[in-house]
Amino acid sequence: MQNKVITIGEILWDVFPEGKKAGGSSMNVALNLHKQGMESQFISAVGNDENGRALLSFLTGNHFETDLIQVHNELPTSTVVVQLDENHQATYTIKKPVAWDDIKVTDDNTKAVKQADALVYCSLTCREEKSREAILALLENAKIKIFDINLRAPFYSKELIGALLAKADILKINEDELVWVQESFGLTGNTDEQLLKQLSTQFDIGIICLTLGDKGACVLKEGKLFKHTGYKVQVADTVGAGDAFLATFIACYLQGYPMETTLDNACKVGAFVASQPGANPEYNKKIYHMSLE
Repeated sequence: MQNKVITIGEILWDVFPEGKKAGGSSMNVALNLHKQGMESQFISAVGNDENGRALLSFLTGNHFETDLIQVHNELPTSTVVVQLDENHQATYTIKKPVAWDDIKVTDDNTKAVKQADALVYCSLTCREEKSREAILALLENAKIKIFDINLRAPFYSKELIGALLAKADILKINEDELVWVQESFGLTGNTDEQLLKQLSTQFDIGIICLTLGDKGACVLKEGKLFKHTGYKVQVADTVGAGDAFLATFIACYLQGYPMETTLDNACKVGAFVASQPGANPEYNKKIYHMSLE
């Protein structure tokens, strides 16, 4: 039986100096899951405007179902201004309010979550009360709860992140986010392994994925640490690389791959996406077997 994953969160246009590209971390994860052969559905909202219609067209053009994406008549489709520094690292200016700030619980999305193997959520979509309450309600129906912490200043607080961490079975976090979590929640370890173990214990999280940029990633699963040094590529931009990593990790984990293989595949796909412009370059599952060296 095919695994099914629901993602809830942002859908938007990333506006680069050279033009706009479809994006949003939650949409990126959903689309990457679809590319990896998962049955993937996406809960979000767009405005009743040209940008919204173009995003829905983008998804249908990628053979992705849009029936759980709501159309909001009052709020616009989200746009984010992306700036890249000399190291191709991205910073984001995220406008508000937008359509995905008002995601509603429906019979259809509740049923979809109940039928799925996992629900993926992030902190950015919880910046406004309406979507935050919808996400918390839908999490009550999820079998496996996967939290992509995805900190985007100024849209988070210790109280919010603590509440979302407490729901998670699996957490994806990057090294900068781990520093903030360490300071906010009083973690005292001196190594990544010690910090992840403390975080796992404090919030009862079974699996934590820590991405380390060009230094690879590590995973703590039930007290055991797995490490990968990553793949060296010529970086085009980092937009969507972490989303591709997470989607690959989820796909391989649900299919029962060994953790070493799961981590290797996730690092490989994340590196490939970083080597391509924009968040959603074309690829298929054969990428697991490509040589990136």
